[in-house]
Amino acid sequence: MPVRSNPTGRQLRLGSELRKMRERTGLTATEAGKLLGIKQAQVSNMETGRLGVSADRIRTLACHYDCADSALVDALMAMTGDRSRGWWEESRGTLPSPLLDLAELEHHATKLRGAITAHIPGLLQTSDHAREIFQQDVPPMPPPEVEHRVSFRIKRQAVLYGDSPRPYQALIHEAALRIEVGGPSVLRKQLQHLLDMSERDHITIQVVPFKAGAIPGSGQSIYYAYGPVPQMDTVHLDQSHGLAFLDAEAQLQKYRILFDRIEAVAHSPAESRDVIHSISRNL
Repeated sequence: MPVRSNPTGRQLRLGSELRKMRERTGLTATEAGKLLGIKQAQVSNMETGRLGVSADRIRTLACHYDCADSALVDALMAMTGDRSRGWWEESRGTLPSPLLDLAELEHHATKLRGAITAHIPGLLQTSDHAREIFQQDVPPMPPPEVEHRVSFRIKRQAVLYGDSPRPYQALIHEAALRIEVGGPSVLRKQLQHLLDMSERDHITIQVVPFKAGAIPGSGQSIYYAYGPVPQMDTVHLDQSHGLAFLDAEAQLQKYRILFDRIEAVAHSPAESRDVIHSISRNL
C-alpha cells in the first residue's frame, strides 16, 4: 500500500490504537517489526496512519501483542472495512481538516453527548444562527466562506436524522438560550427548533440553570463521541485556537465524570422544555 501524506482523523486514530496495543506489551517498533517480518518504518507508518492496515494484519498484531480484548480487536478490524468516501471529503482542501475529522467522527459514533455554555450546539443550530456565529470570526471570513461553513454544519446534522440516527444528549447552559445571536427573531426560531428536536426520541436536551452556579468545564465547548467500545471513545474540544481531539484513557474518564456532574445539576428534559418555552415567550 502507498504511504499516505495526509491521513484522516479516523486513520490516525486506528494507528494510535495500534501503537497503544504494542506499547502495552512492552515491545518497541523494531521488535514488533521483527515479529511481523516487516521493517520498523512500516510499523511506524501504520501507527501514524500513513500506511493502511488490513483486518487480517490487525488480527495478527493483536495475537503478537497478546491482546485478549476481542471487542476492541473487532472494533479496530471494522475500521478497515469502510473504504467509501464520506460526504465531508467534498470539502477537503477548502475547509480545515479538523472540521472534516469531526464530521467523520460523528458519522461513525454510536452515541453523541455535548455540553456548551455560550452557544447552541452545532448539531442543533439553525442555518441563521450558525451564519451569525461564523460572521463573528476574527479575522472575518469572506461571505462565500461563511456560506460554505454554514452548509457544512447543516450537513453534519444528518447524523440526527434518517433510519439510524445517533442518540444525542445536549447539556446547554441557560446563558446560551438567552444570548440574542442575530437578534430576537433569529433566537426565537432557534429556540423553537430546540423544542422541535427535543420531541425526538433519540434526542435529550437539558438546560443547566444559572442557579446551578459554577460547573466543571464551563469555559469550553465539550463534545463526547462514543465508539463501538469504550476505548474508542473520543473527546472533542472546540477552543478559540482550534479543535482538539482527545482519546487517552485518563482523559476519557475525566470527561465522562465531567458530563455526569453537569447532567446532575441540569433540569430534566421536561423542565428544560418549559424553560425554553418561557424564554421564547418573553422575547
